[in-house]
Amino acid sequence: MEVTDRIKQHLGTQPVVLFMKGTPDFPQCGFSAQTVAVLKHVGANFHAVNIFDDLELRDELKRYSNWPTYPQLYVNGELIGGCDIAMQMLQSGELKTLIDSAATPAA
Repeated sequence: MEVTDRIKQHLGTQPVVLFMKGTPDFPQCGFSAQTVAVLKHVGANFHAVNIFDDLELRDELKRYSNWPTYPQLYVNGELIGGCDIAMQMLQSGELKTLIDSAATPAA
């Protein structure tokens, strides 16, 4: 399977997907740990992808998203951003609203 197809497959697993360093239980960088904490704080059910498990995916995702750093948070297949953006959205209340609307199927 092509690496772009693997990225799209991950994005199709759940509405909220986090490409991160490590896992939610054992994050391997502070920014990934903070982003996991933010998602848990707003009650997000999310799919996490450890970029260290697939180095080809790690390199290609930067081109796919046009975002140079990790973690990368996606909601409904769209890049939201990294840790700093997730933190800003948490503080404004926008993240909870976005996560809640992503988890609710359209009527």
